Amino acid sequence: MDTQQLSGIGMTSQRTRNRLVQRLREAGISNEQVLSVMASTPRHVFIDEALAHRAYEDTALPIGYGQTISQPYTVARMTEELLGNQRRLGRVLEVGTGCGYQSAVLSPLVEQLFSVERIEPLFSRARNRLYDLKYRNVHCSLSDGSWGLPDKGPFDGILVAAAPEQVPYALLEQLVDGGRMVIPLGGEQQKLTLISRDGDEFVTRILEDALFVPFLSGVQR
Repeated sequence: MDTQQLSGIGMTSQRTRNRLVQRLREAGISNEQVLSVMASTPRHVFIDEALAHRAYEDTALPIGYGQTISQPYTVARMTEELLGNQRRLGRVLEVGTGCGYQSAVLSPLVEQLFSVERIEPLFSRARNRLYDLKYRNVHCSLSDGSWGLPDKGPFDGILVAAAPEQVPYALLEQLVDGGRMVIPLGGEQQKLTLISRDGDEFVTRILEDALFVPFLSGVQR
């Protein structure tokens, strides 16, 4: 991928990206590390070329297979909450790779990122794109995520980009003591939720309303 493609021109330029970051700051995102990563991550290369001119609008966009690339505010908020007061996390699990944009945002902020996706064409596309962009600490797997990745855990953080009715117990088990999970919960009325582990206890805090695709089981080929 060439430099011009990455830096973008016109509606995908760095100036446009900086305006998005300013809007995120005005919307309440305060973690400067997260804002810096958002400013340097080329969202336009993670979506269809026909939609590239809308890449830095603060809105979700379709990526095929009934899935979307999350709104930049949502990506920033989830990343900020996952980090908490840490500058960098060790091992992190992401459930729902999608197009790979959230993975790209997390990559500079973690030592190792393990990301799972249940839709095979999206998984293949995201894995190849992240590799081309040299995100070498991101490891992608084809899985529905409901069992997490027990052989790669436990994890300092877990970010879930699809909404189950209840938290899969396997994911709770794979959080380290002191670890944090950011997950949307619910059906029609979803709430973005932060779950912190304290020994065998899990402390839950509702962050805000959310709108995510449902958390589904099984792999779609």
